Amino acid sequence: MSTKTEEEECVPNILITGTPATGKSYLCERLAEQLKLRWLNCSELAKKHNLIEEYDEEYDCPILDEDKLMDYLEPLMQQGGNIVEYHGCDFFPERWFEAVFVTTCSNTALFFDRLKERNYNDKKLKSNIECEIFGIVLEEAKNSYKSDIVYQLTNETKQEAEENLKAIKNWYKAWKRK
Repeated sequence: MSTKTEEEECVPNILITGTPATGKSYLCERLAEQLKLRWLNCSELAKKHNLIEEYDEEYDCPILDEDKLMDYLEPLMQQGGNIVEYHGCDFFPERWFEAVFVTTCSNTALFFDRLKERNYNDKKLKSNIECEIFGIVLEEAKNSYKSDIVYQLTNETKQEAEENLKAIKNWYKAWKRK
């Protein structure tokens, strides 16, 4: 009976980030299921574990307490095998991730419709559209992590979503072979 070495036991942590409504949750849910990884949706964790600083009335959303979230995530990240989902990324420690995938949607009309389906108020809707048009999250990722671990995924159609799912799974398999 063989035992696995510590290196063989190691499983990567992956960050899936992007403006809201660019398909992060769709990818994370499937990746967690197919790769047997732990899905950590930071927005949901913040609500569930009261990792909230305050509530922003203007944008109609809670403000994340980043320090509390980091304290909550640290032991989980040390274990490996996590898919972390959040619409921002510059506050996560670089050492946590082996890959950062940024979902994007350059089709403004499609993106607008996705945001409208979420019943965002006008200010929040406009802010998210501007964020996506100007590539804020992608730029944030490029400024926060080494360029060789940041990947942009255009996520506008079901076909692209499936191709992105396959690309991430291929990355994962290649990483496991290292």
